[in-house]
Amino acid sequence: MKNFLITAIAAIAVLVVSSVFVVPEGQRAMVFQFSKIKRDANDMPLVFEPGLHFKVPLIEKVNKLDARIQTLDEAPDRFVTSEKKDLMVDSYAKWRIVDFATYYLRTSGSIDNARALLKQKINNGLRTEFGSRTIKEIVSGDRDAIMAKALESAESSREDLGIEVIDVRVKAINLPTEVSNSIYDRMRAERTAVAKEHRSQGQEQSEIIRATIDAKVTVMLADAQKKAFELRGEGDALAAKIYADAYSKDAEFYAFVRSLEAYEKSFSNKGDIMVVKPDSDFFQYLKKNTEK
Repeated sequence: MKNFLITAIAAIAVLVVSSVFVVPEGQRAMVFQFSKIKRDANDMPLVFEPGLHFKVPLIEKVNKLDARIQTLDEAPDRFVTSEKKDLMVDSYAKWRIVDFATYYLRTSGSIDNARALLKQKINNGLRTEFGSRTIKEIVSGDRDAIMAKALESAESSREDLGIEVIDVRVKAINLPTEVSNSIYDRMRAERTAVAKEHRSQGQEQSEIIRATIDAKVTVMLADAQKKAFELRGEGDALAAKIYADAYSKDAEFYAFVRSLEAYEKSFSNKGDIMVVKPDSDFFQYLKKNTEK
């Protein structure tokens, strides 16, 4: 009897616990009875707000949905402008579920399905706006208008998907990789050609400047050498004149002084050796001094 009571109490506790479910803040819940959505008296799907609720154990199943704001941020897509030019557009959208019954019926409660359907709607709006504008219009300031129109076109998702699109933003607009590489290669080639032209012009100017300076240096050296020769000639002439004047005043004394200078230069070093004849005229003044 005691075991039966314990089993009965445990079974009742399990039934009570399984009949209660809690919907956290930021979520909504839908109850399914034999895989069918539970509906109210007006045949509208029941959506349970955050709080404590009850269900029939083992028969009804609870499916919870996130009611918070979600972000749709997928990989960039390719769009074509009115000029038939390709652009890679990186965009994102903020959305939330407002009609949970419609949302579940359209997406089976799958967030991935919701994102795929919502992305298609937003991209259709963006594609229409980009297709009616040129690249210059898009880049020069029509981005706000494009986002506003895309947001308007996404308003139909409220009725179709039970989703409210709060905001649509374009993060970046770029050219496709193959086009960008081609443009960069062309720009690089143009810059290389300009650099070569500037370099050749600089080389030409360098050669002109170097030739001009070399010519000036050559002229200056020639003038300096000419002046040096003139000064040297004048000095030699003056020296010759002085020597001539000195010789004409006293030839004997002049010869004596010149001999002393020769002696001094010849015996300036103690190790110097001179081999001459004893009766050479080189020692004539020494001989005279010896005889005296």
